[in-house]
Amino acid sequence: MKAQRLGAWIAIFLGASYFIIPLIGTIEFSLRMRRGEYSFDAYQSVFSDIQFRETFGYSMLMALLTIVFGMLLVVPTAYWVRLRLPQMRPIVEFVTLLPLVIPAIVIVFGYLRMYNSSSVLPLTGYTTGTNILLVCSYITLSLPYMYRAVDTAMRAIDVRTLTEAAESLGASWPTIMFRCIFPNVLSGVLSGAFITLAIVMGEFTMAALLNRPAFGPYLQLVGANKAYEPSALAVIAFSITWLCMGLLNLISRFQKSAPAR
Repeated sequence: MKAQRLGAWIAIFLGASYFIIPLIGTIEFSLRMRRGEYSFDAYQSVFSDIQFRETFGYSMLMALLTIVFGMLLVVPTAYWVRLRLPQMRPIVEFVTLLPLVIPAIVIVFGYLRMYNSSSVLPLTGYTTGTNILLVCSYITLSLPYMYRAVDTAMRAIDVRTLTEAAESLGASWPTIMFRCIFPNVLSGVLSGAFITLAIVMGEFTMAALLNRPAFGPYLQLVGANKAYEPSALAVIAFSITWLCMGLLNLISRFQKSAPAR
């Protein structure tokens, strides 16, 4: 028994070391910009860079739009499939898995071919159109995670009973969706939202090929031209991702401890 516990602790230590030691090395290197002493000069350089603020703000805006429109697409779809079209569920699940199978570069090249300046719908010919196309691209990338998070939350409630009760009280479809379904799948919605935020903030391929000022291409640009700032940016991006995961865990625990409705 002791040997098994020792082996388990050794495996945990080795696994933790695989992730923690490179992170410690990155943090330590990001603090060595000033010769002979540790400092936050690299972080100060990053935060004072106007391009950092612009790209970070742009990606945050794109993430917000992706979350809003993605959930407006996913939640009604998952609700309708679960309530009215259960036989379509395998097909919908297969479609939502396609972004995991098809590389992002293939998807974005397809968008460029379909929506270039000489097509019927020339979205890439205008800044607003390209932004719309990028949001659609991000929704496509996050679809597997958003759909499964919402579908898992929807399994925990009795959708049919809620719908029938709301209809018996004269509620319209928008009222049922936004006042009955959305509050009860809030944990799934937030789970998908945080995962989507992490995906959008680090995505490079689609933003670069669509030539948009996103945070992912900025990370690559700094990494190719500077020494200490890329490590600082890596720590910042890592912190954003883990902050999202921590909030997700916190909200999940709060949802579990909340009294049933």
